[in-house]
Amino acid sequence: MKNSCDKGFRKESDLLGTVEVPECALYGVQTLRGIENFEISKFHLYDFPLFVKGLAITKMGAARANHRMGLLTDEQAKAIEEACREIMDGKHLGQFPVDMIQGGAGTSTNMNANEVIANRALELMGHKRGEYEYCSPHDHVNAEQSTNDAYPTAIHMGMYLTHLKFIPHLRTLIAAFRKKGEEFAHIVKIGRTQLEDAVPMTLGQTFNGFASILEDEIKHLDEAAADFLTVNMGATAIGTGICAEPGYAEACVEALRDITGWDIRLAADLVGATSDTSCLVGYASALKRLAVKVNKICNDLRLLASGPRCGLGEFNLPARQPGSSIMPGKVNPVIPEVMSQICYKVMGNELCVTMAGDAAQMELNAMEPIMAQCDFESVDIMINGFETLRKYCVEGITPNVEKCMANVRNSISIVTALNPVIGYDHSTEIAKEALATGRSVYDLVLEKGILSKEQIDEILAPENMIRPVKLDIKPLR
Repeated sequence: MKNSCDKGFRKESDLLGTVEVPECALYGVQTLRGIENFEISKFHLYDFPLFVKGLAITKMGAARANHRMGLLTDEQAKAIEEACREIMDGKHLGQFPVDMIQGGAGTSTNMNANEVIANRALELMGHKRGEYEYCSPHDHVNAEQSTNDAYPTAIHMGMYLTHLKFIPHLRTLIAAFRKKGEEFAHIVKIGRTQLEDAVPMTLGQTFNGFASILEDEIKHLDEAAADFLTVNMGATAIGTGICAEPGYAEACVEALRDITGWDIRLAADLVGATSDTSCLVGYASALKRLAVKVNKICNDLRLLASGPRCGLGEFNLPARQPGSSIMPGKVNPVIPEVMSQICYKVMGNELCVTMAGDAAQMELNAMEPIMAQCDFESVDIMINGFETLRKYCVEGITPNVEKCMANVRNSISIVTALNPVIGYDHSTEIAKEALATGRSVYDLVLEKGILSKEQIDEILAPENMIRPVKLDIKPLR
């Protein structure tokens, strides 16, 4: 999405000299230097539209505060705010080509926003791009700011927007598991611990369990995201507020609240807040918690659907593509597999965020760009993964009822259900003999005259094995 055009160039200067900027570009000299210096990854600002929107929200809040402080004319404030509004509405996204991974603690990103907003404001004011005497990226758009407060605030705004986008996708996936839980509520199967037969349960309980462990994570994600609503605007370079007028920080935060409708708060200690990136660490950790659970579910889906003839085969996953270039008829569980890989990437990103968060020195953390990239990326790929898992896997799962029931009937572990009635010693004796002879627990209990057929049928009734019950049954001996 880098800009190319045949409109020629304009000259812009900074402390390193004069360069030619494409005339069609809304960005300027410092963005161009960022493009040249940081050809690092395939991740650019324009790949994360909500981060770009966060930049625009931050600059609009600053402009309102600066207008209130008398540092912007009515015309400048109106033009800057309109330019920010256009960006918030998704326009000019291609004008943000700087790599997300960059040196300079985010200066290239901050200046990219300043220059795009300034040049668009100039157009709205009837001037040419680059005529910065009328609206300057530094003196007007970046007034009373430093990268060190504007950049993290923009990350916070973008991440909170991203969180609000993320949670509905998680809820939709949870609902898909819940629906399967209801659909499979009547299907009895054998549960397993440590990959060994355990006790009976329903297939519906399995899927409701998937839904429940995911639902628990919404609270943790919400709590982690709430930290993004505390910002350090007004801190300027290191938290002392140099170059900002008294009252600016409060005015800016008030403006941000008005723009977003969120309960945005000013950090209590701006010096401490300026080097503190723990909110990014916290959200990455919350994403990792979720990824661990999603990966567990995907492992279960693959194991429980394994087969089709020689695996567990309790249910069928939708066939999405041929599974082998050499084995005819093979179909693989490709959707849970790709979701697991997404989970591993999220876990890896969390480690990167943790290490970068640990790299803060003195009054700043210069590694914040990679932290932002990882958190934004993790949410984006999880959204895509959740939609893929839901649509192409969970919603199309069908049960193998007879296979589930055959496993229950053949399982020695159902002796556990007899334990409260016949005692541990008798239960152990029955289990041992069943293992040695291959005979069923049911037949052995009847043969030994421990229980009557009516008694054992009552104990082993599905409804009595899948929830706590009190049975008034006495053994025959």
